[in-house]
Amino acid sequence: MKSLLTTHAPAAVIIIRLMVGGVFLSEGIQKFLFPAEVGAGRFEKIGFSSPEIVAPFVGCFEIACGTLVLAGFLTRLAVVPLIIVVLTAIATTKIPILNEQGFWKMAHEARTDWSMLLGLVFLLIVGAGQFSIDAWLWQRNGSSRSSRDGDIP
Repeated sequence: MKSLLTTHAPAAVIIIRLMVGGVFLSEGIQKFLFPAEVGAGRFEKIGFSSPEIVAPFVGCFEIACGTLVLAGFLTRLAVVPLIIVVLTAIATTKIPILNEQGFWKMAHEARTDWSMLLGLVFLLIVGAGQFSIDAWLWQRNGSSRSSRDGDIP
């Protein structure tokens, strides 16, 4: 649990959390609001089997994990499924563009995916930062243990 909550990252990490968490929360909600465009219809067009099951499943993960990232709660754990979502999106929607229309068209279409992927990897590495539930829990548990056990500074 320590490695999930510990963060020595500055408070400014909240900016990355707001960007990444906000995008995933929004995209997850839109899968339910606009199923033909970004939900099951989109998944069917890409070629997923059972898009009516897969799209809501992905949407739920985007909403839940995006919310956790926004709150800074279990951030490192929450970004793992989102990394899988982004890598799947790149493989299923951007690699075909690369093969059919070339690098620059793919680079243009993938700009949000790459930005989200790098933001997620950043959060996986540094954690949620000082303005987060993770930091609050770690400081709270760390200070109570240090006063009780004398082993944590």
